[in-house]
Amino acid sequence: MILAQLSVYPIGEGTSLSRFVKKGINVIKESGYTYEIGGMSTAIEVPDLDALFLLVKKVHQAHVDEGGQRIVIDLKVDDRRDKDATIGSKRNAVK
Repeated sequence: MILAQLSVYPIGEGTSLSRFVKKGINVIKESGYTYEIGGMSTAIEVPDLDALFLLVKKVHQAHVDEGGQRIVIDLKVDDRRDKDATIGSKRNAVK
């Protein structure tokens, strides 16, 4: 299992970007992967890097389709091999 933190946003599109974010979240929701929306990014559980990069590509395309002319992608990846980790287990580890 790979955990990722993803933030995708266009720049130069004004101060409110919620219409773009909603499009990206819909792509993630439709993927069927476990995810959690945060204030500045979305955490996602995916089976492997290929699945992650395909999902990022689809979220990017959703922003292009919405009219984004310059899109920033901020991606952090946690590929932990020594034990299974999930969004929930990482959150519980610090409680």
